[in-house]
Amino acid sequence: MASAAPNRTAFGDSIERFLRHMAAERGGSPLTVKSYREDLLQLEEFLASAGCRAPGDASSVLLRRFAAGLHAAGYAASTVARKLASMRSFYAFGQREGWVRGNPAKPLRSPRKPRKLPKFLTGDEISRLLAAPRPGQAGGLRDRAILELMYSSGCRVRELVGLDDGDLDLRNATVRIRGKGRRERLGIVGSHAQAALRSWLAARPAATGSRTAARPLFTNKFGGRLSVRGVARLLEKHLAVAGLAGKASPHTLRHSFATHLLDAGADIRSVQELLGHKSLVTTQIYTHVTTSRLLDAFDKAHPRAR
Repeated sequence: MASAAPNRTAFGDSIERFLRHMAAERGGSPLTVKSYREDLLQLEEFLASAGCRAPGDASSVLLRRFAAGLHAAGYAASTVARKLASMRSFYAFGQREGWVRGNPAKPLRSPRKPRKLPKFLTGDEISRLLAAPRPGQAGGLRDRAILELMYSSGCRVRELVGLDDGDLDLRNATVRIRGKGRRERLGIVGSHAQAALRSWLAARPAATGSRTAARPLFTNKFGGRLSVRGVARLLEKHLAVAGLAGKASPHTLRHSFATHLLDAGADIRSVQELLGHKSLVTTQIYTHVTTSRLLDAFDKAHPRAR
């Protein structure tokens, strides 16, 4: 295989070029780029201990040994699969850039990940959560608008905090959501979410500068854009008020959105589009949730089930 200049910085430079490519051209989120960096720095350390001084020095045999070491160290199958995906993407980029002739990570098969059914709240639990924020103050109005919009649109928390005023179209009951890989989709804003958003926008503190379409839709007490951690904190507070402490995370609202739609007979491809899933396979996990609930109900209620 072709090898870069024989020094330790060759690997580091290649990693940084790849990460810039992921962020700028592939639209990778800061969290995704951070994960890639951690995975590749771990790989660099292993390969350096094996005498490799540049990415092109690695072989499939060495990379297989690295994967075996991860298994032996007790890493979860999902973590090993992610690290292998990082390697494949890194070397595929190297092929296009010309500093490796082939992709030594390509032959490596990812371990089968155990399928975990997503957690969700029942309809009654959702109602209790959405009623928890106190509407008598701006903070309560904002929190209710956030929870209503997340449950109505199925957006991810990172997508929610990235929303600007110009993304919301209450006239047409839609919101423009920028998802993974900079893919855009339209979310539905139901009547309850619309009412909550109107109340929040009417009570929202005045912007420090001129009003523009780029103003954050949801702000913190200082007028800045609300953070992912800020949403997690407000959810924890309202879960406690609703008697549901520890039962949900921000992503649970997204799971609940999809599960409740499918329970009510929504078409799975429509749910796929609303969730922004690239593959229908990703959405099909929710059909397992609804099927398991049906089987559980059958086992408990049918006189001939046992």
